[in-house]
Amino acid sequence: MKARPRAPFWAFGILFGVLFVLYLPVIVMVVSSVLTRTDHWVLTLQWYRLVVHDRELIDALIRSLEVGFASSFISTLVGGFAAIALVKSKFRFVKPVEALSFLSLVVPELVFALSLLSWFFVLRVQLSLITVILAHITFSLCFVLMTVNGRLAALDMTIEDAARDLGATEWRILRTVTLPLIMTSMLAGFLLAFLLSFDDFLITFFTCGVGSDTLPIRLYAAMKSGLTPQLSALATLMLAFTVALIFLLKRARGLKIFGQM
Repeated sequence: MKARPRAPFWAFGILFGVLFVLYLPVIVMVVSSVLTRTDHWVLTLQWYRLVVHDRELIDALIRSLEVGFASSFISTLVGGFAAIALVKSKFRFVKPVEALSFLSLVVPELVFALSLLSWFFVLRVQLSLITVILAHITFSLCFVLMTVNGRLAALDMTIEDAARDLGATEWRILRTVTLPLIMTSMLAGFLLAFLLSFDDFLITFFTCGVGSDTLPIRLYAAMKSGLTPQLSALATLMLAFTVALIFLLKRARGLKIFGQM
């Protein structure tokens, strides 16, 4: 097989130039969060201490974690078992149902948020933390479904046939064969759903009520009065938390599974 030719030197220059432009604001944000100006610039952690001692920010962080864990847990359960049902179902409308389940991937997020808000209004549901959780479940469900579905498509289903030949019931096959094989992908789906929920702004903005602001909403409200080193410190902490989740997702091989779709 003929070896693929190396990329020209100028292509690497364009690549590094694009990466520099993309990540320069992030670098500036991180650097500004650890600097303070007296007579000269000095390193400090005072902005992080202000973030930790800001009660409103801590409350918003707790709400973000509550929404993230609740929506991710429910999305993982529903999406995981829905993926199993789609793979094992024999009826002829499996493909249309599967296509509909991925609809939120192609619908613009603004349209999706407005439709959820309209639905809550029609049902006369008061906006609160519960509506935020329901909205996050709705848009993160398809990501869990895709992650688990990709893993199920790669499995050798003859393992289940062997279990049936040995007398195992369908429930026992699910509990002792299928679930252990897809547990890694379900963990990856949980982390991916949590990551999407924790960083979400637009859908949360349309579906949250009074006193249910999450951390991104609180950060947006604080930025209206101007960008401060304290906000840079908060954004840096959110960035570090997100990177840690992506690392866990990569360790769970979720990115590889998701990339197979």
